[in-house]
Amino acid sequence: MNETQEQAAFICSRDTIDGAYPSLILGINAARLGMESKVFYTFMGLRLLLKGGFERAKFIPPGVLGAIPGMASIATAMMKSKIDKANIPSLAELQEMAQIEGVELIGCRMSVDMMELKEEDLIEGAVVWSAEDFMEYAKDAKLCLFT
Repeated sequence: MNETQEQAAFICSRDTIDGAYPSLILGINAARLGMESKVFYTFMGLRLLLKGGFERAKFIPPGVLGAIPGMASIATAMMKSKIDKANIPSLAELQEMAQIEGVELIGCRMSVDMMELKEEDLIEGAVVWSAEDFMEYAKDAKLCLFT
């Protein structure tokens, strides 16, 4: 890291469409502002970093609607249609864009271990850090947001 470069840190803990978009969009925009930008994926958010994870993200309606069998599939299709109509990149496209723009995607070591995963299970370019590693980075970040 350049000593004068500001740092941005984002935490993503959900593997849903509405959980995944904010951290990627904020991470990309921080990088475009010249900041060193990292997204830390923990708990269920880690599943996004699995190969094909961004493509598998669903939209689960809040409240009682989300508990109705089949509703997540219907809501996901509707949300993806709205995203497409608005010319917003898909999560997979944003993930690729983020990495091209220098946003580092980081898996949580504890979550990797808890889910009995190996680093090879993650998408190319993703790394694994402990919570302490992330805190070392985040404590010096100008922005640290839980998305």
